Amino acid sequence: MIDLYIIGTPIGNLEDITLRALRILKEVDFVLCEDTRVTRKLLDKYEIKTPTISYHSFSGQIKTDKILELLKEGKNIALVSDAGTPTISDPGFQLVSQVKEKLGDKVMVSPIPGPSALISALSVSGLPADAFTFYGFLPRKKGKQTIVKEILNSKRTSVFYESPHRIIKTLNLIKELSENQEIKIVIARELTKMFEQVISGDIDKIIKYFEDNPDKIKGEFVVVVG
Repeated sequence: MIDLYIIGTPIGNLEDITLRALRILKEVDFVLCEDTRVTRKLLDKYEIKTPTISYHSFSGQIKTDKILELLKEGKNIALVSDAGTPTISDPGFQLVSQVKEKLGDKVMVSPIPGPSALISALSVSGLPADAFTFYGFLPRKKGKQTIVKEILNSKRTSVFYESPHRIIKTLNLIKELSENQEIKIVIARELTKMFEQVISGDIDKIIKYFEDNPDKIKGEFVVVVG
């Protein structure tokens, strides 16, 4: 059986990778990565010499067809993202979809579980995680207000990713639309990295913290709303 492995890789600390993931990365014929330079740092740390192929949101159908051909030729392939679990708020799902549609039972798509910023943030949030909604990255403009209103009206915990360039605007939008309702917010940034930080509180406290500490508006943010 030919395999396409979906491998979770560290979101920061390079030690956060499973023994199985390391074995598979050594055994496959190729590793598909968002940025070969980023993945090469991980592979070099563990002395893995497997050839890499770039695959990202701008790769296009020609690159996808090339990958499908490699699988047809019997090559085993691993798919990784720059950090975390591929296909989760990540264009890798498009490849998986085409593999299932065009190659069917000829290729086994196998998950190799690993880190995820979404799950990591939820695990330390202190908010209910028995039922939650994940929004990925919110729209930059069109539809953003609608989704924020949906989050504020939800009875479930909501989680989304945000960039440092938009985090303050997003927090202010949450405040504006919340109509003074009590909201619990948890911000997780730089998870598993040297400057990991998890901040909890109401929306006013969170906004004030970042206004008082603009040097902390950097890295990757996971926002958890209770």
